[in-house]
Amino acid sequence: MKLFWCPRTRASRALWLVEEAGVSCELVPVDIRNPDSIDDPSFYAASPMGKVPALEDGEVRLADSAAIGLYIADRYPDAGLAPAIDAPLRGRYLYWMLYTPGVIEPAMVEKISGATPNKGTNGWGDFDTMITTWEKGLEEGPWLLGQKFSAADIMVGSSAVFMRMFDMLPDSNAINAYADRCLARPAYQRAMEKEK
Repeated sequence: MKLFWCPRTRASRALWLVEEAGVSCELVPVDIRNPDSIDDPSFYAASPMGKVPALEDGEVRLADSAAIGLYIADRYPDAGLAPAIDAPLRGRYLYWMLYTPGVIEPAMVEKISGATPNKGTNGWGDFDTMITTWEKGLEEGPWLLGQKFSAADIMVGSSAVFMRMFDMLPDSNAINAYADRCLARPAYQRAMEKEK
């Protein structure tokens, strides 16, 4: 398995995921900050838009951190990163797996750009609703599925860490404590060592 990766990007999530799953993979550095330097056709076969992370696993090729998270969690069920397809928690898990790309990231862009929020038409609602929903999702905590850590915590937890790093996280005890729990995970720490 090859993970096409660039440090300090969304590919960090995929690296953390691989560490949590205990899966070995070849890290293939891709400098997306200098697109003219990328001449690896297998990267573009996995990621037609030239974005990281991207994954090649035998004949399987895919990009996007949420898609990779879903793939690895289902491909390696012994890692326990996803509820079984017929488990009652599966719906909640899928919701949170897509919360970062579908809700957190658009709400962050809205906030940074100064766009006028429109909860009625925006699929992500608005920034404040995104935060409130996230906090409610952690009420049964410590993880989004209650006591069980999952790939959804990698997706959403990486957003908490990112937002705090760039001073975008509001004063939320629940989300700040969640970020601390994510940072303390040994697999997260191993992934960040590899990032260096």
